[in-house]
Amino acid sequence: MDYELFKTTIQNANKILIISHVNPDGDTLGSMSALYQVVVKNFNISKDSVDMVYNGIIPEIYKFIPCLELAKTPQQVKDIQYDLAISVDIAAKDRMGDSLPLFEKAEVRMNIDHHKTNSNFGTVNFVRADACSCGEVMFDIFRALDLKMDKDISSALYAAILTDTGGFRYENTTAQTLLKASELIELGADPAKISRYCYESKPRNMVLLHANCMINAEFSDNNKIAGICITNKDMEKFHATNDYTEGLVEELRRIKTTEVSYVLKEVDENTTKASLRSKTADVSTVAQVFGGGGHTFAAGCTIRKPLNIAKDKLVEEIRRVLG
Repeated sequence: MDYELFKTTIQNANKILIISHVNPDGDTLGSMSALYQVVVKNFNISKDSVDMVYNGIIPEIYKFIPCLELAKTPQQVKDIQYDLAISVDIAAKDRMGDSLPLFEKAEVRMNIDHHKTNSNFGTVNFVRADACSCGEVMFDIFRALDLKMDKDISSALYAAILTDTGGFRYENTTAQTLLKASELIELGADPAKISRYCYESKPRNMVLLHANCMINAEFSDNNKIAGICITNKDMEKFHATNDYTEGLVEELRRIKTTEVSYVLKEVDENTTKASLRSKTADVSTVAQVFGGGGHTFAAGCTIRKPLNIAKDKLVEEIRRVLG
């Protein structure tokens, strides 16, 4: 990778926008925070010249990540012209949601990501499918350029890496991943504190929603396929926000017989969001059928169909990849 290109692109920018994906998770938020701080602390660029933007709701469990209180909605910055827009942890442009017009009208568009289905949609691209997270890609860029990483930057990167490796449990965890996490701890990241925030700070109603969903989970194909369908009425019953569904698809994958798990969430009467996980099958190919993408064992998409029809179509594609 041409890391110097990252440096010169930042140095040549006057107004910068950093964009996280819709329904933000720990990786996109941690990466956004770390990049914001690195730009402000290393490139002599004022805070007023750099904005962070998120789509939807920042989950309560991630609000400990430094500087996220400064993040704005696309509506708050829609009239600002940025000469550099940077997407972080975004596999496809439609994952920018309402931030997409801001990205597309920027003179220079940087794309930093780790999804294998990323099409290199930026004018400048730093995409590495071998990295466990966008946070790891960021770490390598910062290290290669010898940029300053203090406690807050290290904490943001550690949160990104921790959450996208499932607490260092998923297949994307490598020896290099652990070495980089170790270095972040040496730089000030507190692993116990960050883990508590990410995994032991769930709202009560989120736990109750999860319990209800697990009780009503559906199993098929000799229990190889496990799925959950969440309606808007379910969300209303538990006063749940979209981030409350996080972690459900991983819970289903933990079942011994499960080969592929999915969670379908009703958006409206003609739109359904899908999250997919697997142990051995390539579910990114399933997501791509519906215009989505992701990794081999973790992917997502939006299906432009009502919930019940979306479920039938999704299960049909899952059966195809399972052979």
